[in-house]
Amino acid sequence: MAGQLSIAKALNEALRKSLESDPKTVLMGEDIGKLGGVFRITDGLQKDFGDDRVIDTPLAESGIVGTAIGLALRGYRPVVEIQFDGFVYPAFDQIVSQLAKMHARALGHVKMPITVRIPFGGGIGAVEHHSESHEAYFAHTAGLRVVSPSNAHDAHWMLRQAIESDDPVVFLEPKRRYWDKGEVGEDPMLPLHSARIVRPGTDATLIAYGPMVKVCQEAAQAAEEDGRRLEVVDLRSLSPVDFATVEESVKRTGRGIVVHEAPVFLGLGAELAARLTERCFYHLEAPILRVGGYHAPYPPSRVEETYLPDLDRVLDAVDRALAF
Repeated sequence: MAGQLSIAKALNEALRKSLESDPKTVLMGEDIGKLGGVFRITDGLQKDFGDDRVIDTPLAESGIVGTAIGLALRGYRPVVEIQFDGFVYPAFDQIVSQLAKMHARALGHVKMPITVRIPFGGGIGAVEHHSESHEAYFAHTAGLRVVSPSNAHDAHWMLRQAIESDDPVVFLEPKRRYWDKGEVGEDPMLPLHSARIVRPGTDATLIAYGPMVKVCQEAAQAAEEDGRRLEVVDLRSLSPVDFATVEESVKRTGRGIVVHEAPVFLGLGAELAARLTERCFYHLEAPILRVGGYHAPYPPSRVEETYLPDLDRVLDAVDRALAF
């Protein structure tokens, strides 16, 4: 399977491999069967594996996740698709009150091998409820693993690793990157919850995940033209966080900037900034800075580019960090 694939196709191939390797793996979601999902991530899978394994569900997110929990209790390995990020809220109680707690509630005797796939983030010109970045809710919830790939290779292998996990995984797919292409290798290269340095540097560390990794790479490329070498760290996992990799980078560069689409206020960057300040204090040349969305509802699509962090806002934070 090695070669250039879009993120969407890499995810499709990951689901196919998982269905082939384990007869207990089942897919569930709205329009995922005959239609192949609104983003065609499940295209062709119902035709090849049948409607008892690739299941079109009613428009009922709470029922979808609740049914998946029941299937997991009976030994299945469900993969649930939430059609759009903003549609997950009706299922929020099932995810945080049942799915996240079942293993602890059963004193470890019950496993919840459920993957909840959610296309998240903005940038596609969608209407309300279709461009949310709600990762902090799930990362805050003990009992859930939360991950987000940024490229085709990680999309493929991280999804397969998530499905193989015996713990519930919230798998956040950067929907505006679905059509970005990249090389998909023959092995995952990293454990599911490891961060990766995607660009080495010496002057400051940009820390991002999902859709913002590409923005940070572009910012680092632009900064290099001014003689600034920025390191870019792709978190990949939001809970747990690979703090060791991030800390080592920030201690080396002396500066850290966290970038995400979600609002800055109480976003994941707040936890990262606090932890890095505590653990890297004597190595820092400047405060840990954050770049993100505004503390406001996601705007209409015609002005979303003003809301979303871009290259200029990242470089402005770099200027501020280097000014100390």
